[in-house]
Amino acid sequence: MTTLTATPRFHQEVRATGSLALPLVLGHVSTGLIAFVDNTIAGHHGTATFAAVSIGTALLWLPMLVPIGTLISLTASVSQLHGAGREREIGPLFRQALWLGVGLSTLMFLFLSVVPGFLPAFGIAPEIVPGATDFLHAIRWGVPALTLYFCMRYLSEGMHWTLPTMVLGFGGLLVLGPLGYVLCNGRLGFPELGARGLGIASSVTMWVQALGFAAYLWKTRRFAHLQLFGRFEPPRWRAIWDLLRTGLPIGITVLMEGGLFIITALLIGRIGAVEASAHQIAINVAQLCFMIPMGVAEATTVRVGHAVGGGDPAGVRRATWAGYAIVMVTQLLSITVLLLGHSAVVRLYTDDLAVAALASALLLYAAAFQLPDGIQVLSAGALRGLKDTRVPMFIAMFAYWGVGMPLGSGLGLGLGWGPQGMWVGLIMGLSVAAVLMGWRLRVSSRRLFQPADPVT
Repeated sequence: MTTLTATPRFHQEVRATGSLALPLVLGHVSTGLIAFVDNTIAGHHGTATFAAVSIGTALLWLPMLVPIGTLISLTASVSQLHGAGREREIGPLFRQALWLGVGLSTLMFLFLSVVPGFLPAFGIAPEIVPGATDFLHAIRWGVPALTLYFCMRYLSEGMHWTLPTMVLGFGGLLVLGPLGYVLCNGRLGFPELGARGLGIASSVTMWVQALGFAAYLWKTRRFAHLQLFGRFEPPRWRAIWDLLRTGLPIGITVLMEGGLFIITALLIGRIGAVEASAHQIAINVAQLCFMIPMGVAEATTVRVGHAVGGGDPAGVRRATWAGYAIVMVTQLLSITVLLLGHSAVVRLYTDDLAVAALASALLLYAAAFQLPDGIQVLSAGALRGLKDTRVPMFIAMFAYWGVGMPLGSGLGLGLGWGPQGMWVGLIMGLSVAAVLMGWRLRVSSRRLFQPADPVT
């Protein structure tokens, strides 16, 4: 490692990864700020509305993690084709990814249509159920746009062009903020819709972003040679199956991690509105912090995939270590912010003193898992660049559902520790994942590096 980090090419790799990651990080932050805007508007509308949006958001993203994770395989595939000089194959692959996105969004729409009927069976507090149902029934209409948006985004990122992710992400906030406030609170002659209004505003925002990305890809010269919309192609099941074979394990891996957080939110929702609201504040802040290493991990996926496509094992190693170096710095900064500013951050969300006190305490737990969270997501990103997706899926299952969830539910509900016990489970699940993902990356990299090449 000493030789690696001392080389000028490693420093160049850090700069290249950082330049690629910055728009991704800002794009992810803008996505996280969508939840922040929803939660802030809902929190000032009332605790019941806040809790309803919190549970509705959890039930939206629980299944949505599967199509998002599945479609992210497009990034590695496009990057490898780009690195190998096989760009003629990218347009047809993209069109098949759009078909896959349509199919996945159809399943998502059906899920969101029926799941509100099961909220009482989940043990969700009765005062939360009506608002959560309204939110889900409104936001489901934006799901097709969301899956197509991710197809276009992953295509662009695989081609080393991440600026649209940032621009469209923040552009969406300019739509969501004013529209959500007006519809939730009943301004400018509109009725006061509460959680339903935020669902409608979020759905409209998703369509604006998707149509904006489509217009950009249609007009830009940067991707003209790919002929992305050059012709209509019916579904080709072999190509779709190839995407699923690589992507579905990624989707399940992302579901295992994200599901741990989401099911934790649902379980805390059984305790009461104050606990659910406090948890949502803390988890939203933690998610905003997570957007930084996630953006770096996606940039690492692109850099690793490009090196693999170009037959450059040493480049794979440099890209991986550059990602780790950046993530260590960003996670230490997040820890500092959470430890020193947790009370000030919470005041942005709510005026409810009981909610604020509990949320502030939970943010200290969030600080504890910043390092393992950064390590595991970066390792997973590098593994995606290698198209090593099956073993990480099983690692995620074990870490999050064999360790994190049993421990969290046992402490939080069984022993009565409440939300704090659930967060101990989150910390342990992420820590186990960090160790095992790092081990898997080491094993997978060694196979690629045989015979070992000197790093130059």
